Amino acid sequence: NYPLQMAAWKVAPAIACGNTVVLKPAEQTPLTALELARASAEAGLPAGVLNVLTGFGEPAGAALVAHPDVDKIAFTGSTAVGKIIQKQAADTLKKVSLELGGKSPNIVLDDADIDAAVKGASMAIFYNTGQACTAGSRLLVHEKIRDEFVEKLLKRAAGFVPGDPLDPKTRLGPLVSAEQLDRVMGYIAQGKSEGAELLMGGDRVEVNGKPGYFLNPTIFGDVQPRMVIACEEIFGPVLAVQTFTDLEEAIQIGNATEYGLAAAVWTRDVRKAHHAAHQLRAGTVWINTYHNLDTASPFGGYKQSGYGRELGRYALDLYTQVKSVWVNLG
Repeated sequence: NYPLQMAAWKVAPAIACGNTVVLKPAEQTPLTALELARASAEAGLPAGVLNVLTGFGEPAGAALVAHPDVDKIAFTGSTAVGKIIQKQAADTLKKVSLELGGKSPNIVLDDADIDAAVKGASMAIFYNTGQACTAGSRLLVHEKIRDEFVEKLLKRAAGFVPGDPLDPKTRLGPLVSAEQLDRVMGYIAQGKSEGAELLMGGDRVEVNGKPGYFLNPTIFGDVQPRMVIACEEIFGPVLAVQTFTDLEEAIQIGNATEYGLAAAVWTRDVRKAHHAAHQLRAGTVWINTYHNLDTASPFGGYKQSGYGRELGRYALDLYTQVKSVWVNLG
């Protein structure tokens, strides 16, 4: 989703701690890693410090995980692949950190600033075409404000028109590949078959009269907690809207997932906000905002969203080892 950023989050602390790096980018997005290596060499980074290995997960990635001279694996990607890496790394007992999938709840209480929450909810799911591990793909709205909120959300979502990703005016670019588009369309079909109400979107579109991996912003209403579109990471511009009656139910629904990467709460009551932030099992909780990150703030997941923390001083722990040295001075 953000190939250069994901690489930088790993390469920078690793090199700062005195390590050399072998970077294996996703096979769909190798160019940014190669450009990073080229720019680093031009800036004076010694040869052999940053190395880029392009290729598929099997065999290129698997070879790195299995190699006895590789001391540490840092991976960002799907939970399914993360589990494979963890199992393979067990053979050499190497250190592993995993930043995996998410199904983040975006909770809107009945005392929230509705206009601000609508803006935040649309960016939470449609930013980067929903191709973000932190995407707010589950929108939990208090039943008292559900109708007003959804009406305003649909109007705002209509402004996310698919377009050329090289056009600065584009607000909704393509999905990364035909494979991913087919996967997302499969989830949309499943949402319909399970009885969720398709409120908007769900269709492939052409841009400038040409086909591509483009999809309209898609919003489902009347989504029940056990529906597939409420449980599995879709990684596309597909939003599942659910309702709740009180804060405790919202927290329960929010935590009813195998993931735990991020969550958000919209409310004017600071006590409710902090209570929810404490109870939600997620590595990052936003209050009256979404998608905020900073290099000083640790980032990582609970449960099957992975373990280890990138960014901040915690990132240094991923690329160092502790040693005790005793000296007899007698």
